[in-house]
Amino acid sequence: MKMKTKRPLQVVRTWVRRQPPKVKVLLAFMIAIAALVFIRMVVYDHDNLFIAAEAVHALGISVLIYKLAQEKTCAGLSLKSQELTAIFLGSRLYCSFVMEYDVHTLLDLATLAATIWVIYMMRFNLNSSYMREKDNVPNYYIVIPCALLSLVVHPTTQHHIVNRILWAFCVYLEAVSVLPQLRVMQSTKIVEPFTAHYVFALGVARFLSCAHWILQVLDTRGRLLTALGYGLWPSMVLLSEIVQTFILADFCYYYVQSVMGGQLVLRLPSGVV
Repeated sequence: MKMKTKRPLQVVRTWVRRQPPKVKVLLAFMIAIAALVFIRMVVYDHDNLFIAAEAVHALGISVLIYKLAQEKTCAGLSLKSQELTAIFLGSRLYCSFVMEYDVHTLLDLATLAATIWVIYMMRFNLNSSYMREKDNVPNYYIVIPCALLSLVVHPTTQHHIVNRILWAFCVYLEAVSVLPQLRVMQSTKIVEPFTAHYVFALGVARFLSCAHWILQVLDTRGRLLTALGYGLWPSMVLLSEIVQTFILADFCYYYVQSVMGGQLVLRLPSGVV
């Protein structure tokens, strides 16, 4: 009688699944460090990481557009997260127009247009499939704290005070805009493929953006933080990038685990996200 041999990936997945939470956190941290080292070795212009992050975000939105157009349903999607995304993209687009205007402006414009289309479809054409009872996190619970924080901690550059506050506001709001979507997934426990692909794309985009800032700080030996201003603002920028990465890290772990196991539908254990 022949014994079945497990695939290496299956062995690794089984071993990781059996580890306690602290070990999983340590493993995730080590993988993140290894990824940062790898990116630093292969990407010479780290500004490209930020462009890549915006491109991946746009790709995630395109997945949603395909879902809405082909499946004619918005079940499992959070309208609140899409509205928060439109708010921070609109704020960042304004700041980009008046403060720098470059390729980031065009990418943000395309992503904002796609996000507004998604919101329109969810509010009007596909409203009957919208899971309103699951999407129950009021936007003002997220917008107001971000607005208040931006009034207190914002850049100290030479730009107009309104522009500096809006810049800080979009940084803070972007960091937590996915929370309503995670809340919907936590309530349903089962995440269909297109929604899972979209949220995973957000996780990848957040990691690339976080890697961009961390590597820029390392390459300039901290001078970038000085260029951003003084006080708490430089630290808050880095903290916001790290927070939004870790918010999605748990989901991305289960997404990868699901894909490796060949599952088309992602089932979240209790307590995830």
